[in-house]
Amino acid sequence: MQVRFLGGAGEVGRSGILLEGEQNILFDYGIKVEGAGEYPLVPEHVDAFILSHSHLDHSGAAPILYKREFPVAFGTAPTQELTNLLIEDALKISMKEGLKRRYSRRDFKSFLQKYRPHSFGSDIEFGDYDITLHDAGHISGSAMALLENRNDRRLLYTGDFKLSPQFLQKGAERVKSDILITESTYATKEHPDRDHLVHTFVSRLREVVNSGGIALLPVFAVGRAQEMLAMLEKYGLADTAYLDGMAKKATEIVMRHPEYIQNSGVLEAAIGKAGWVQDNEARKRVLTEGNIILTTAGMLNGGPVLNYIRRLNKNSMIFLTGYQVEGTNGRRLMEGKPLVIDGKHVKIETPFEFYDFSAHAGRSDLHDFIKSSSPETIMCVHGDAQNAESMAEDLRLEGFEAYAPKVGESIPLDF
Repeated sequence: MQVRFLGGAGEVGRSGILLEGEQNILFDYGIKVEGAGEYPLVPEHVDAFILSHSHLDHSGAAPILYKREFPVAFGTAPTQELTNLLIEDALKISMKEGLKRRYSRRDFKSFLQKYRPHSFGSDIEFGDYDITLHDAGHISGSAMALLENRNDRRLLYTGDFKLSPQFLQKGAERVKSDILITESTYATKEHPDRDHLVHTFVSRLREVVNSGGIALLPVFAVGRAQEMLAMLEKYGLADTAYLDGMAKKATEIVMRHPEYIQNSGVLEAAIGKAGWVQDNEARKRVLTEGNIILTTAGMLNGGPVLNYIRRLNKNSMIFLTGYQVEGTNGRRLMEGKPLVIDGKHVKIETPFEFYDFSAHAGRSDLHDFIKSSSPETIMCVHGDAQNAESMAEDLRLEGFEAYAPKVGESIPLDF
């Protein structure tokens, strides 16, 4: 038996990890969202597909698996609906921009038909394995997948996870394992104290709104938009907020599954108070007075945010709340470079601030989780080569058998 890395190893994006044995089980199958949208390697055969969560770097290539065979797919109910939303949007964008797609709508439909939603903790029997999904604490429905074989050996794939609680997510469950495949996105970085971060963030939002400016919050439609909206309600700012783009539909899906979040009542109250932007006329109106606008896309590479960003008044500010991948407009803004909008370079004069509201585990939480999971063997994925190798080296010094694999590599398993 071995694990083969089809993508997401020594890199962030296009996750795809294949467990090869009597049954071949694939964990995630995504794309690189930025740039040309790279895909993972194509597996020869898959018996079952386990989707950790809906973000496109984990789900965006899933329909390709259904071009020539039809593996059963497992994940949670929110992941199924949110993935449907995100891939539908990706299909629309590719058609609009004339981009070549690697799958058809028929393939996408086959994937959705073979998807079997399961709740956290429910037992899934498949071939020689018992599969259990555990809360990963990343976004609504995000799951770690635990496989147990007939010899009581346990393999855990974390996907993206956050150990410490967020406002809507309780934080990841601690799960014992013998073999651990873990993300390493922030293997060398600690996140700031969240209470202090929230206090500073809310204070700055108030200052901008009270001055008559626009507090522009580019957000990821799934996860960050809901977290920010609930936070605004908690601090009495939801009635000054407007939501634009796909985040509205994503929020409605999250609220259809309140058992997968905490503080669902706060998010529901925020939905009732915030304004919903429907068209370009509404976009013009919301720019006429001080308020908060939450809008896609989180890295400024498309969506309604590009409509707003060139029309902000002098008292406005841009609030970046998530990681900005190299080469995106968000990263260009942080580096003081012009943004690329409609093929033109546009210099943005509006000031910005960055707030690290990451939904990933930082260095201490990664090591804390690993110690509580107590595996013998660890594979560090979903991190750039430097971060993954640094984490693996630290773990080897602590006595673990640890690897930082590369795309295309296979590692034999005692499983």
